[in-house]
Amino acid sequence: MISNMTPKLYSQKRDILKSLRLDSLMAFLGVRDRYILTRKNHLRLRVLVPFLICLMGGAVWFGQKLSTQMSQASLYASMEPAAGTTGLAASLFGPDPQQQMGLSQKRLQRYAALTQEGDAQLDDSNIAIIAAPSGPVFKDLEIDKGDTLAGVMQDAGVSGRESYLVVEALKDIFDPRDIRPGQKLAIRLDPSADMDGGYQFGELRLVKDSIESVIVTHNFDINDFEATLDKKKTETKAYAGVAEIELSLYGSALKAGIPSAVVANAMKIYAWDVDFQRDIRKGDRLEVLYESVETEEGDFVKAGNVLFAKMTVGGREIEAYRFEKKDGSVEYFGRDGDSMRKALMRTPVDGARLSSGFGMRHHPVLGYNKMHKGLDFAAPTGTPIYAAGDGVIERANRFGAYGNYVRIRHNGELKTAYAHLHRFGKNIRAGKQVTQGTIIGYVGSTGRSTGPHLHYEVIMNGQQVNPKKVAMTQSDPLSGSNLEAFKKQVKSIDRQFKSLASSKTLASAQPTN
Repeated sequence: MISNMTPKLYSQKRDILKSLRLDSLMAFLGVRDRYILTRKNHLRLRVLVPFLICLMGGAVWFGQKLSTQMSQASLYASMEPAAGTTGLAASLFGPDPQQQMGLSQKRLQRYAALTQEGDAQLDDSNIAIIAAPSGPVFKDLEIDKGDTLAGVMQDAGVSGRESYLVVEALKDIFDPRDIRPGQKLAIRLDPSADMDGGYQFGELRLVKDSIESVIVTHNFDINDFEATLDKKKTETKAYAGVAEIELSLYGSALKAGIPSAVVANAMKIYAWDVDFQRDIRKGDRLEVLYESVETEEGDFVKAGNVLFAKMTVGGREIEAYRFEKKDGSVEYFGRDGDSMRKALMRTPVDGARLSSGFGMRHHPVLGYNKMHKGLDFAAPTGTPIYAAGDGVIERANRFGAYGNYVRIRHNGELKTAYAHLHRFGKNIRAGKQVTQGTIIGYVGSTGRSTGPHLHYEVIMNGQQVNPKKVAMTQSDPLSGSNLEAFKKQVKSIDRQFKSLASSKTLASAQPTN
């Protein structure tokens, strides 16, 4: 073939092969130049196609490598460093988490060089490619509807295996199934001990309530996950609150800084004497001395006992003092030792409107005048209904036009009945003993009814009577040593209330939870 070529053409082919650095390889392999080039000095397809394939494969590999490095750089850039931690993680882990969590410097040093025998030392270029993180990362997380704890942690960068082990450790002190949407938690991710430049699970903190938090830590020394319960210390303080009623008791009390739980407890204390839906007027007054449970840092946890309350209703003052008798029972008594507790509550349902009184009326369903032998209290479906007094349930079932019906026998003469219930309370059945204030059912519209309400009857000697005209007898008053101890306590509470009410640190400074 070479003898048939002109010297010029042969020289051109040799120059092309030399430029491609193929002449020496061809000589070694015994490959002729015509296998590489055509007569017009073009690369043959048998050579060009494999070359292009190799070139494209190299470009794809390089692109993937570059994309991986950019993704790692983006991930590290999106993670907050320890010094910049804010939100829930900052409140749980502290302002300087890296120092407080005892981050192992030995693990960080492993990013610069592998010290184990037989491992190669990393050069500067390798360190730059790995882009090792400089410290732990803290993340605030929140459970949404349909989320699982393990799923949320995996979305935050925790591996599936670590997420499973965290949940298993958590079960020792907290059931993960109790987690609800809105639950907040914080996690710490530590730099991985391996040379992959990533992170691994370090710690989880889940707030159960204002006092308790669950902590799950990764013990790297033994590669184990441990769960502990962190409980803040609390103390009980006393506060005084005074509210003059403008539009509503709740609104006026909240404006005065009295927690809503304290208002609810005060209403229960006066349930036998005051109808809060009809008796309260503008200008009436509520004064309370109550306990507040707080953390050592002063954060409000919950409202404690009402020690003293004074309601002024229509110019009538009603005082109530909390007292624990020698037998351990706790009740509220007037200044003279008379019990605030009566045989029956005035209203066996909270927040209800009196929609129909006792007596003759035009029946809304039957269409003619008929004796209404009880009181109707209109309230939303599901509103709790309370036992008006201590007694034994005679019946709790469906009862004709009454719908779902409960009747309680309080003594040989007195009974109360509750009709049109949406459903019965837990474990409410015939023969069960109940105490005053027990939830026996919920407002509904079963039976012959035009809307959700409670039909309430008081039965004396087998006859329905007007509940408003029944004389309610008091429980036993204090006597003997109990009365003496009570009078001493009254003087102490009066001094305490006067001191706190006149000071500037009233309940208005407290959270109104």
